[in-house]
Formats: sequence, C-alpha cells, structure tokens
Amino acid sequence: MRFLGPAAALLGLASCGDSTGVDADDLVLNPVVLDLAGVRDTVIEVRNDGDRAIGPIQLAVGSILNTAGNTVTGPVITLVPALITTLNPGASATVAIDVDVPGSLPEDTYNTFIDAFTADFDVVASAELRFAVEDPLGADVTSVTFTTAGPTTLRQGDLFHYGAEARDASGQVIGARIRWSVVPASGGFVTDDGRFVGYAGSPQVVARAGAHADTVQLSVTPRSLAGSFTVVGRGTVLDRVTSDLWIHGDAAYTGTWGSRISGGTERFGNTLNTWDVTDPANPSRTSSIAVDARTVNDVKIRSDGVLGLITHEGSNDRLNGITLLDLSDPLHPAVISRTTTSLETGIHNAWIEGDFAYLVVDGTSPSSGLRVLDISNPASPRIVADFYGGSSFLHDVYVRDGLAFLSHWNAGLIILDVGRGLAGGSPGNPVEVSRVLTQGGQTHNAWYWPAGGYVFVGEEDFGTPGIMHVVDVSDMWNPREVATFTVPGTTPHNFWMDETAEVLYLSWYGNGIRALDVSGPLLGALEAQGREVAGFLYAQAAGAQFPARNWAPQVHRGLLYLSDMDTGLWVLRPNF
Repeated sequence: MRFLGPAAALLGLASCGDSTGVDADDLVLNPVVLDLAGVRDTVIEVRNDGDRAIGPIQLAVGSILNTAGNTVTGPVITLVPALITTLNPGASATVAIDVDVPGSLPEDTYNTFIDAFTADFDVVASAELRFAVEDPLGADVTSVTFTTAGPTTLRQGDLFHYGAEARDASGQVIGARIRWSVVPASGGFVTDDGRFVGYAGSPQVVARAGAHADTVQLSVTPRSLAGSFTVVGRGTVLDRVTSDLWIHGDAAYTGTWGSRISGGTERFGNTLNTWDVTDPANPSRTSSIAVDARTVNDVKIRSDGVLGLITHEGSNDRLNGITLLDLSDPLHPAVISRTTTSLETGIHNAWIEGDFAYLVVDGTSPSSGLRVLDISNPASPRIVADFYGGSSFLHDVYVRDGLAFLSHWNAGLIILDVGRGLAGGSPGNPVEVSRVLTQGGQTHNAWYWPAGGYVFVGEEDFGTPGIMHVVDVSDMWNPREVATFTVPGTTPHNFWMDETAEVLYLSWYGNGIRALDVSGPLLGALEAQGREVAGFLYAQAAGAQFPARNWAPQVHRGLLYLSDMDTGLWVLRPNF
C-alpha cells in the first residue's frame, strides 16, 4: 500500500474547472518512470488528453521507500508548481522536481510515486520516481561485522537493537553506511539503524556495507497469548442506531446516530439513552433525552461525574451545537443549556477537561476545526479559543495532561499545548507543538498513553482494510510512526486502553472488538507478532438479531462495555 499523503489537501480545494465525467486516462504524467541517475532534479509533463478542461490538479509525493520496503523520512522532494489551476484539452504543464537528500541517508536505491488528483478525486495519474544514494566509502569496505552478539532466539514482537561496523583492507573501522535487511522479509522487520523485531520462522538479519555483509541467524518463537471474552449482559436498542458510549459510576450513557426505520417510522439519532449498570448482567434504561439533532454522535462525562455533554448534528433549526447536562441524578440527566454560536455547522466529537469543553466543529474552512468552550458556568458557556490545522476537516479531539491530540483527518495527528507548558499554551490559547501524517491519512481518533510514550491512531478507511497506527511521542516535538495493526475487512472506530494491563481495546465495526497486547517497545506490523490477545464477534456469539458493528469500547470496573450500532449496549468480561 503506498501513501498518497499530501494529496489530501484536495479536501480544501474549490473546483475551478469541471472534472465531472472525465475519464481517468485523460490526465497523463509523462514520463511514467523517472530514474534520477546521478542527478537530483528533473521535470515531468502533466497533460490533458481529454476533450474538456480539468482542474484544479494537485500534485503530491507519496512515501519514500528503500529497497527493503521501509519508509524513510529524510529526503525532501519539492514539486513546482504543486497545484495546476486548470488544464484545457490538449494543454500541458511542466512541473520541476527537486530531490534534497540528507548526508545521513544510507547507500541504497529509493523510490516513490508522484500522484496527480483532481479536486473531486475522479481522475488519478501516477508516475514512479527513483533515485540512488551511493556511499563514497562503500568501495573501501572489505568486511562487515556485528558489534552486538544478540540472542539466537527471540520471542515474536520483542525488539533487539543490533549494531555493526565496516572495516577496510588495513582492518580499520571506517564510516561506511550500514544497510539493514531481513531475509525472508516475512520473518521480521528491521529499521535503518538496526532495531529488529521478529515475526515468525527463522529469519536472518543482514548488515551490509559496500559489497560485503554479515548475517545473524535467528529463531522466532511464538508470543503464545491466549484470551477470550464472555458476554455478561446487554441493553437492547432496536428503535435507533446507537453511537458513542461513556460510563461513570453506576450509569452508562449512549448516543444515537443517523436514522432507522422502526415500527414503520423513520427515527433519527436525536436521543441520549441513560442506563443503570449497577447489575452489569442486566443493564436497564432509566431515561431518554431527545434533542434537536439527527445525530448525537458523541457523549462525554466530566471526570467528577456531575456534568455531561452531548453533540448535535443535523438539527432542524440548523443551529446544532452542544447540550450540557446536569448529572446530579446520574440516572436522570437534566438539560442545563444548549450552546450554538459559532457551532452551527455541527459538532462531531468533543472532550471535557475540567472547566473546558473541546469541540470539533464540522467543516473544512478556518471557521471550523477546534473550539474551546469555558463551561465553568454551564448555564452560560463562552468560547475562549479556536484552532484550525488546515488541509481537511477535524474529526476528533482527545485531551490529557495539558495536551490536546487532534485527529485532523488528512492533516494528520496534531498535538497542541493547552496547559502542559511545552509551548506556552493554555485552554484559552492552544499552541501547536507538532504534527505527524500517518501513512494512509484519514486520521480518525487517538488515544494517548503517557507511560508508554505512544499515541494509538485510528485510520477510518472504508476503501481498504483500516489500520491502527502507533506514533512514538517520547519526543513531543518530533512524533514518528513506528508500528501498525491491521485487521482484514472493515475499518476500526474508537479505542480504549487498560493501561495497567497494557491491553488496547479496539472497536472494529464488523470485526467486533479486538484486544491487543501493547507491552514493551512497539515496532513494525503488530498483527504479525502474535500480539492480538483476542478478537470477538459478540453479537454472533450471543445469537443477536444483527451481527456485530462495534462503535466504542470502555473498560469499567474490570468489565468491557461496548456500544453496538445495531443492537445497543453490551457488557463483556475479558478472560486474559
């Protein structure tokens, strides 16, 4: 899978021409293969072979891969221009390509793709770009030797950092670059600096410089994790589609989403349901609140349990916004106020942290993005800050330890200082610390784990199997993607982590609930490391009317609560 990264900026483009109905082969890149032998710049022609104008056309560079198939981040490839407003029939434009390669980049051959998109994504053209980096010391290498002995047997998913050195004919160590690889590639993953994680079998780790190499033979043993889930109880909702979930104390709160035909009537997602979960085996619905919305997408309860928030989308009065709830009686929430000013396009997700609510405003313009609402007086909240990360819409926000983690779709994961002290930010003055664009984009949700130094990022991609991306934030100023977890079939949705047990729970729509061991350093493809403790299609196992469509999980008092879109609230016991 190759990453089309920066092309996501198209989500913010306004169409200058009319690309509707244009055939995919009308937009041509020439040549289709650019091989930069000994040079670092070239040009490519973008041509319209169709019979109508095409535009705007965005050019983007995908991930850069080495010969081992690993993504590298050092080179910078610049396209000028990167945006072509319009190409008339028969017209062409020349785009200059410049490749800037850092001196630290190992000797190897690298490739990527240049992709051209129209604003409505119905035309895509691609060209492959290749370039080589040669090590001037490579010809002087006469031997390569591992400097770290390492184990001969390694458990799946465990990491070992290898080192190696190259020597010349006199036996002196020279600074030739070491190229790392795994043979076969299915046996594990190794980074450009020699960090290796085993997948299966008996792989070899190879350190190469110039024409010489040294090899370590390994045996990878199974991680041998085994777990299961047991259905404890459920609270059935069949009249509406269930959305998000939040639990506090003896009360669970579930939203509703979209529309559903029930009893011959179309019922919209305008309702918050409250459940008594004192007896987890028999959750009972104690109240329902209807608001002016067609989707109550998100439900959040403040940590003290006395204030709640639900979001509005699709309101009949077109004002949308949020409703704040008094939870003095947790099983019977009471409306305090509804806030709509500057929130009219709809609120998709939210977070409550102390006296502030962080709201995700629908849209792809600077007037959308993040709003911070002072709720110290919940009867009269006021907006104190806003932030828009550009390129595309904001989908979700997660706040913890004075940091806000924005899932900004194709703008990536954006980290804001909202009181941590990294960049002088506060709730009333969010300051960007850093951002990272995970491979594949479509950044949907995030869970920050401070003790592990990771952010788990969901990619909601319905076109290909969805992926969970692991971002290392041990250095908040330089976040980097280090691992992924893929489940064939449908895409993931929301996550919750049992941080004491070091188990991440991932809702995965039609793939039910997945439990993943995230202990230790994380690197590479986690699904190849035997790290899935259990996966469970709870609805099928219980003989429910509809198959599993898991929206959200939450760990509470040792049990796992789930909201299912078609069937409501579920309670599971993890047997790990």
